Amino acid sequence: MVRVGFKGFCMAVLPGSPPVEVHLKRSARARRFSLRVSRLDGKVTLSMPLRARDGDALAFLRGHEGWLRETLQAMPDSRVRPVGLGSVIPVEGRDLVLTAGSGRGVRVEGDRLLVPGDPARAGVRVAAWLKVLARDRLAAASTRYAGLVGRSYSSLALRDTRSRWGSCSPEGRLMYSWRLVMAPPAVLDYVAAHEVAHLVELNHSPAYWAVVDRIHPGWKVQRAWLHQHGQTLHRLRFQD
Repeated sequence: MVRVGFKGFCMAVLPGSPPVEVHLKRSARARRFSLRVSRLDGKVTLSMPLRARDGDALAFLRGHEGWLRETLQAMPDSRVRPVGLGSVIPVEGRDLVLTAGSGRGVRVEGDRLLVPGDPARAGVRVAAWLKVLARDRLAAASTRYAGLVGRSYSSLALRDTRSRWGSCSPEGRLMYSWRLVMAPPAVLDYVAAHEVAHLVELNHSPAYWAVVDRIHPGWKVQRAWLHQHGQTLHRLRFQD
């Protein structure tokens, strides 16, 4: 077991084939040790109480090594996929082939996504186009659901977050991952309903889920889609 900076960078390396990086997170809210493997990118996090001893944390990790390796092995392929001309990417649930196009703007034509300009920057141009489309779709969905609950949100922002698909602050600020626009429209709608429901209940109590049930019935199907397929959206790399 190799430990790197519990007080600093907070990472441990579990030796073996392959070695496993484990991010160590001290938390005032943690009452016991717990291991988490992200479904999005396979990141391993060991949460621990503030005053927990380093040796106890490493012993906990060794004791759960078998479970950890089995969990990582069962995860889908997490390799990054660069996006460029010839790539196939989902847009609102439809697989489109990136194809060289003419004119100024990116546009959909049949099962192709036509991308004009320098082929080397096709991925960057597509990402910018997706973000504009995502803002349009998410703003429309958020406004629709806000009307259903009789509340209003103060702002809407897009991020490329890997740990969550959306959030709602106590001040009514909504944040979403722009990659939601690649998922089927019903999935994007569910996430918008999920976050807007927090304008009424800023928690995950039964009262909160009752709001979600009312404004977006059948939401469990869309949540299951995200759990099963959401990580594939994060594997697409659009930058140079």
